[in-house]
Amino acid sequence: MEDLVLYCKSYHTDLKRVLRLAASIRQHNREHLPFHVSVPIADLALFQHHLGTLDVTLHTDEEIWRASPGLSPEALSSLPGSLSQQIVKSEFWRLGLANAYLCLDSDAFFIKPFGKEDFLAPDGTPYTVMDEGHEILEDAIHHRKPQVLAAYQTDALKVQQLLGRAGRLYNFGPLPVVWHRKVWESLYENYLLPRGINFADAIREAPSEARWYGEALLRYQAIRLLPCQSFFKVYHYAWQYDRDKRKGIGNADLSQLYSGVIYQSAWERDMDWPSEGGHWMSRLGRRLRRKLGRI
Repeated sequence: MEDLVLYCKSYHTDLKRVLRLAASIRQHNREHLPFHVSVPIADLALFQHHLGTLDVTLHTDEEIWRASPGLSPEALSSLPGSLSQQIVKSEFWRLGLANAYLCLDSDAFFIKPFGKEDFLAPDGTPYTVMDEGHEILEDAIHHRKPQVLAAYQTDALKVQQLLGRAGRLYNFGPLPVVWHRKVWESLYENYLLPRGINFADAIREAPSEARWYGEALLRYQAIRLLPCQSFFKVYHYAWQYDRDKRKGIGNADLSQLYSGVIYQSAWERDMDWPSEGGHWMSRLGRRLRRKLGRI
Protein backbone atom coordinates (compact mmCIF):
# COMPACT_ATOMS: atom_id res chain seq x y z
CA MET A 1 0.00 0.00 0.00
CA GLU A 2 1.31 3.45 -0.95
CA ASP A 3 1.83 6.21 1.62
CA LEU A 4 0.25 8.76 -0.71
CA VAL A 5 -1.43 8.81 -4.11
CA LEU A 6 -3.08 11.52 -6.17
CA TYR A 7 -6.77 11.10 -7.00
CA CYS A 8 -9.28 12.95 -9.16
CA LYS A 9 -12.97 12.17 -9.66
CA SER A 10 -14.07 13.41 -13.10
CA TYR A 11 -16.46 12.94 -16.02
CA HIS A 12 -16.55 13.55 -19.77
CA THR A 13 -17.25 17.31 -19.73
CA ASP A 14 -14.01 17.85 -17.77
CA LEU A 15 -11.79 15.72 -20.02
CA LYS A 16 -9.68 18.66 -21.26
CA ARG A 17 -9.23 19.88 -17.69
CA VAL A 18 -8.05 16.45 -16.55
CA LEU A 19 -5.62 16.37 -19.47
CA ARG A 20 -4.18 19.69 -18.26
CA LEU A 21 -3.97 18.35 -14.69
CA ALA A 22 -2.29 15.12 -15.83
CA ALA A 23 0.22 17.07 -17.93
CA SER A 24 1.09 19.29 -14.95
CA ILE A 25 1.55 16.19 -12.78
CA ARG A 26 3.85 14.59 -15.35
CA GLN A 27 5.89 17.81 -15.43
CA HIS A 28 6.15 18.44 -11.67
CA ASN A 29 5.75 15.02 -9.96
CA ARG A 30 9.37 14.58 -8.88
CA GLU A 31 8.70 11.41 -6.85
CA HIS A 32 6.39 9.80 -9.41
CA LEU A 33 3.47 9.56 -7.00
CA PRO A 34 0.73 7.39 -8.56
CA PHE A 35 -2.14 9.31 -10.14
CA HIS A 36 -5.61 7.74 -10.10
CA VAL A 37 -8.71 9.03 -11.88
CA SER A 38 -12.25 7.70 -11.57
CA VAL A 39 -15.06 8.36 -14.02
CA PRO A 40 -18.55 6.97 -14.67
CA ILE A 41 -18.36 3.67 -16.50
CA ALA A 42 -20.00 5.30 -19.53
CA ASP A 43 -16.99 7.67 -19.81
CA LEU A 44 -14.26 5.08 -19.28
CA ALA A 45 -13.46 4.40 -22.96
CA LEU A 46 -13.17 8.15 -23.68
CA PHE A 47 -10.68 8.67 -20.85
CA GLN A 48 -8.73 5.53 -21.75
CA HIS A 49 -8.29 6.85 -25.29
CA HIS A 50 -7.09 10.32 -24.29
CA LEU A 51 -5.13 9.56 -21.10
CA GLY A 52 -3.41 6.43 -22.33
CA THR A 53 0.05 8.03 -22.60
CA LEU A 54 -0.05 10.07 -19.37
CA ASP A 55 0.65 7.36 -16.75
CA VAL A 56 -2.81 7.55 -15.18
CA THR A 57 -4.60 4.61 -13.52
CA LEU A 58 -8.29 4.72 -14.37
CA HIS A 59 -11.16 3.43 -12.25
CA THR A 60 -14.90 3.58 -12.58
CA ASP A 61 -17.05 5.36 -10.02
CA GLU A 62 -19.11 2.19 -9.87
CA GLU A 63 -16.02 0.24 -8.72
CA ILE A 64 -15.61 2.61 -5.76
CA TRP A 65 -19.33 2.59 -5.06
CA ARG A 66 -19.42 -1.23 -4.92
CA ALA A 67 -16.54 -1.22 -2.39
CA SER A 68 -18.62 0.86 0.02
CA PRO A 69 -20.88 -1.08 2.42
CA GLY A 70 -24.58 -0.50 1.86
CA LEU A 71 -24.17 1.27 -1.49
CA SER A 72 -24.97 0.04 -4.98
CA PRO A 73 -24.36 1.37 -8.51
CA GLU A 74 -28.13 1.78 -8.85
CA ALA A 75 -28.19 4.12 -5.86
CA LEU A 76 -25.34 6.12 -7.41
CA SER A 77 -27.30 6.83 -10.59
CA SER A 78 -30.35 7.99 -8.60
CA LEU A 79 -28.49 10.80 -6.82
CA PRO A 80 -27.77 14.31 -8.15
CA GLY A 81 -24.23 14.62 -9.46
CA SER A 82 -23.38 17.23 -6.83
CA LEU A 83 -23.95 14.60 -4.12
CA SER A 84 -22.78 11.42 -5.81
CA GLN A 85 -19.36 12.91 -6.63
CA GLN A 86 -18.80 13.75 -2.96
CA ILE A 87 -19.58 10.17 -1.98
CA VAL A 88 -17.28 8.69 -4.62
CA LYS A 89 -14.40 10.98 -3.62
CA SER A 90 -14.84 10.21 0.06
CA GLU A 91 -15.05 6.44 -0.44
CA PHE A 92 -11.98 6.13 -2.70
CA TRP A 93 -9.97 4.95 0.33
CA ARG A 94 -11.94 1.70 0.33
CA LEU A 95 -10.02 0.50 -2.75
CA GLY A 96 -7.06 -0.09 -0.40
CA LEU A 97 -4.51 1.62 -2.62
CA ALA A 98 -2.98 4.05 -0.15
CA ASN A 99 -2.97 5.25 3.44
CA ALA A 100 -3.64 8.79 2.26
CA TYR A 101 -4.67 10.50 -0.95
CA LEU A 102 -4.52 14.03 -2.28
CA CYS A 103 -8.05 14.60 -3.55
CA LEU A 104 -7.94 16.88 -6.59
CA ASP A 105 -10.66 18.50 -8.67
CA SER A 106 -10.50 18.36 -12.47
CA ASP A 107 -9.90 22.10 -12.75
CA ALA A 108 -6.74 21.99 -10.63
CA PHE A 109 -3.21 22.04 -12.00
CA PHE A 110 0.27 22.10 -10.48
CA ILE A 111 2.61 25.04 -11.01
CA LYS A 112 5.82 23.78 -9.35
CA PRO A 113 7.62 20.52 -8.44
CA PHE A 114 6.06 18.58 -5.56
CA GLY A 115 6.63 15.46 -3.47
CA LYS A 116 5.35 13.71 -0.36
CA GLU A 117 6.86 16.27 1.98
CA ASP A 118 4.50 18.92 0.61
CA PHE A 119 1.50 16.96 1.90
CA LEU A 120 2.75 14.56 4.60
CA ALA A 121 4.81 15.00 7.77
CA PRO A 122 7.94 12.81 8.06
CA ASP A 123 5.96 10.15 9.99
CA GLY A 124 3.34 9.94 7.21
CA THR A 125 0.67 12.01 8.96
CA PRO A 126 -1.08 14.23 6.41
CA TYR A 127 -1.27 17.96 6.84
CA THR A 128 -4.91 18.98 7.26
CA VAL A 129 -6.14 22.07 5.42
CA MET A 130 -7.99 23.91 8.16
CA ASP A 131 -8.82 27.49 9.10
CA GLU A 132 -11.83 29.62 10.00
CA GLY A 133 -12.44 30.85 6.47
CA HIS A 134 -11.70 34.45 7.30
CA GLU A 135 -10.08 35.30 3.98
CA ILE A 136 -13.04 34.36 1.83
CA LEU A 137 -15.54 35.64 4.40
CA GLU A 138 -13.82 39.03 4.57
CA ASP A 139 -14.07 39.26 0.79
CA ALA A 140 -17.77 38.40 1.01
CA ILE A 141 -18.35 41.12 3.60
CA HIS A 142 -16.38 43.63 1.55
CA HIS A 143 -18.46 42.87 -1.56
CA ARG A 144 -21.75 42.93 0.38
CA LYS A 145 -22.54 39.23 -0.05
CA PRO A 146 -24.08 38.24 3.31
CA GLN A 147 -25.40 35.01 1.81
CA VAL A 148 -21.83 33.67 1.60
CA LEU A 149 -21.25 34.27 5.32
CA ALA A 150 -24.65 32.80 6.23
CA ALA A 151 -24.07 29.65 4.14
CA TYR A 152 -20.64 29.10 5.68
CA GLN A 153 -22.00 29.33 9.21
CA THR A 154 -25.00 27.08 8.49
CA ASP A 155 -22.94 24.38 6.75
CA ALA A 156 -20.20 24.35 9.38
CA LEU A 157 -22.58 24.22 12.33
CA LYS A 158 -24.65 21.39 10.83
CA VAL A 159 -21.89 18.75 10.71
CA GLN A 160 -20.34 20.01 13.95
CA GLN A 161 -23.61 19.45 15.79
CA LEU A 162 -24.19 16.03 14.22
CA LEU A 163 -20.82 14.85 15.53
CA GLY A 164 -21.29 16.51 18.89
CA ARG A 165 -18.48 19.05 18.90
CA ALA A 166 -18.89 22.47 20.49
CA GLY A 167 -16.64 25.41 19.72
CA ARG A 168 -15.37 27.43 16.79
CA LEU A 169 -16.58 26.88 13.24
CA TYR A 170 -13.81 25.50 11.07
CA ASN A 171 -13.32 25.24 7.34
CA PHE A 172 -11.58 22.09 6.04
CA GLY A 173 -10.93 23.08 2.46
CA PRO A 174 -10.79 24.04 -0.24
CA LEU A 175 -9.76 21.06 -2.32
CA PRO A 176 -7.23 19.71 -2.96
CA VAL A 177 -6.90 18.23 0.51
CA VAL A 178 -5.18 15.13 1.86
CA TRP A 179 -7.50 12.54 3.38
CA HIS A 180 -6.28 9.61 5.48
CA ARG A 181 -8.07 6.28 5.45
CA LYS A 182 -8.00 6.07 9.27
CA VAL A 183 -10.15 9.19 9.58
CA TRP A 184 -12.77 7.86 7.16
CA GLU A 185 -12.68 4.50 8.97
CA SER A 186 -13.24 6.23 12.31
CA LEU A 187 -16.29 8.04 10.93
CA TYR A 188 -17.70 4.78 9.60
CA GLU A 189 -17.05 2.74 12.75
CA ASN A 190 -18.02 5.34 15.35
CA TYR A 191 -20.84 7.25 13.67
CA LEU A 192 -22.28 5.61 10.56
CA LEU A 193 -22.23 1.92 11.53
CA PRO A 194 -23.83 2.33 15.00
CA ARG A 195 -26.68 4.30 13.40
CA GLY A 196 -27.21 1.80 10.59
CA ILE A 197 -26.51 4.40 7.90
CA ASN A 198 -23.92 4.82 5.14
CA PHE A 199 -21.97 7.77 3.83
CA ALA A 200 -24.64 8.50 1.22
CA ASP A 201 -27.10 9.05 4.07
CA ALA A 202 -24.63 11.39 5.77
CA ILE A 203 -24.10 13.43 2.61
CA ARG A 204 -27.85 13.71 2.05
CA GLU A 205 -28.22 15.17 5.53
CA ALA A 206 -25.20 17.49 5.33
CA PRO A 207 -23.70 17.77 1.82
CA SER A 208 -20.11 18.67 2.66
CA GLU A 209 -17.61 15.82 2.45
CA ALA A 210 -14.69 17.98 3.61
CA ARG A 211 -16.56 18.96 6.77
CA TRP A 212 -17.46 15.34 7.54
CA TYR A 213 -13.78 14.44 7.28
CA GLY A 214 -12.53 17.39 9.31
CA GLU A 215 -15.08 17.07 12.07
CA ALA A 216 -14.47 13.30 12.27
CA LEU A 217 -10.76 14.00 12.67
CA LEU A 218 -11.45 16.40 15.54
CA ARG A 219 -14.05 14.14 17.16
CA TYR A 220 -12.33 10.74 16.97
CA GLN A 221 -8.66 11.79 16.61
CA ALA A 222 -7.69 8.84 14.41
CA ILE A 223 -4.54 10.74 13.35
CA ARG A 224 -2.61 13.72 14.69
CA LEU A 225 -4.00 17.09 13.68
CA LEU A 226 -1.37 19.04 11.74
CA PRO A 227 -3.24 22.09 10.38
CA CYS A 228 -2.03 23.97 7.34
CA GLN A 229 -3.21 26.57 4.85
CA SER A 230 -4.48 25.70 1.36
CA PHE A 231 -2.15 23.68 -0.86
CA PHE A 232 -3.46 25.44 -3.99
CA LYS A 233 -4.48 28.99 -4.74
CA VAL A 234 -8.21 28.73 -5.32
CA TYR A 235 -10.07 31.56 -6.99
CA HIS A 236 -13.56 31.13 -5.56
CA TYR A 237 -14.98 34.29 -7.07
CA ALA A 238 -14.30 36.40 -10.13
CA TRP A 239 -13.43 39.47 -8.10
CA GLN A 240 -10.50 37.60 -6.49
CA TYR A 241 -9.03 36.67 -9.86
CA ASP A 242 -9.58 40.16 -11.30
CA ARG A 243 -7.90 41.71 -8.26
CA ASP A 244 -4.75 39.58 -8.65
CA LYS A 245 -4.72 40.18 -12.39
CA ARG A 246 -4.79 43.96 -11.90
CA LYS A 247 -1.91 43.64 -9.44
CA GLY A 248 0.11 41.56 -11.92
CA ILE A 249 0.19 38.47 -9.69
CA GLY A 250 0.82 35.34 -11.78
CA ASN A 251 1.74 31.69 -11.29
CA ALA A 252 5.41 32.47 -10.68
CA ASP A 253 4.41 34.63 -7.72
CA LEU A 254 1.83 32.13 -6.45
CA SER A 255 4.34 29.27 -6.57
CA GLN A 256 6.14 30.81 -3.58
CA LEU A 257 3.16 29.79 -1.42
CA TYR A 258 1.15 27.22 -3.39
CA SER A 259 1.73 23.97 -5.27
CA GLY A 260 -0.97 24.74 -7.83
CA VAL A 261 -3.89 26.88 -8.94
CA ILE A 262 -7.62 26.36 -9.46
CA TYR A 263 -9.87 28.51 -11.62
CA GLN A 264 -13.58 27.74 -11.46
CA SER A 265 -14.79 25.53 -14.32
CA ALA A 266 -17.54 28.03 -15.09
CA TRP A 267 -14.87 30.56 -16.10
CA GLU A 268 -13.26 28.13 -18.55
CA ARG A 269 -16.26 26.79 -20.42
CA ASP A 270 -14.13 26.84 -23.58
CA MET A 271 -12.43 23.77 -22.03
CA ASP A 272 -15.67 21.77 -21.91
CA TRP A 273 -15.64 18.49 -23.82
CA PRO A 274 -16.24 18.23 -26.71
CA SER A 275 -17.07 21.95 -27.07
CA GLU A 276 -18.10 24.91 -24.95
CA GLY A 277 -21.44 24.24 -23.28
CA GLY A 278 -24.33 26.48 -22.37
CA HIS A 279 -26.87 28.60 -24.24
CA TRP A 280 -25.50 30.47 -27.28
CA MET A 281 -26.04 33.85 -25.59
CA SER A 282 -24.07 32.69 -22.55
CA ARG A 283 -21.26 31.43 -24.80
CA LEU A 284 -21.17 34.76 -26.65
CA GLY A 285 -21.03 36.69 -23.37
CA ARG A 286 -18.17 34.56 -22.07
CA ARG A 287 -16.20 34.98 -25.29
CA LEU A 288 -16.59 38.75 -25.15
CA ARG A 289 -15.42 38.81 -21.54
CA ARG A 290 -12.40 36.70 -22.45
CA LYS A 291 -11.50 39.10 -25.26
CA LEU A 292 -11.66 41.92 -22.75
CA GLY A 293 -9.32 40.03 -20.43
CA ARG A 294 -12.01 39.28 -17.88
CA ILE A 295 -13.41 35.94 -16.70
